[in-house]
Amino acid sequence: MSRGRHTSAVLAAGIAIAALAASAHAQEPAVRGRALLKDNCAACHAIDRLDRSARPAAPPFRVLGESFDLDQFARRLRQGLASSHPDMPEFRFSADDADAVVAYLRTIQQ
Repeated sequence: MSRGRHTSAVLAAGIAIAALAASAHAQEPAVRGRALLKDNCAACHAIDRLDRSARPAAPPFRVLGESFDLDQFARRLRQGLASSHPDMPEFRFSADDADAVVAYLRTIQQ
C-alpha cells in the first residue's frame, strides 16, 4: 500500500471511529432516560415500543407525543408531574433527568 493510500485509510478509520463515538454519546441521554422510566414508571406504564402497560389504564409511553408536546414535557417533569389518578405519585425530575427522559421518549414515539 502506498503512503498516500495508507494515510487515507487511517484518516477514514479515524473519521468512522469519531462518528461512532458521537453516535454513542448522542444515545447516552436516551439510555439514561429509559433507565429512569424503568425505575419510576414501568410498574404501571409500557415504556418500550412494543410492551404492554401493566395497568391497562396507564397509557404506553410510546403514544405520549399524541397527548403532550414533548418539547414542553421536560419542563413539566422539572416542575413536578402529577395525575388525577390516585395511584400515580407526583414526579419531579432534575433538568438533566427530564431532558434524558424526553430524549428516550423521542426514540419510541409511534
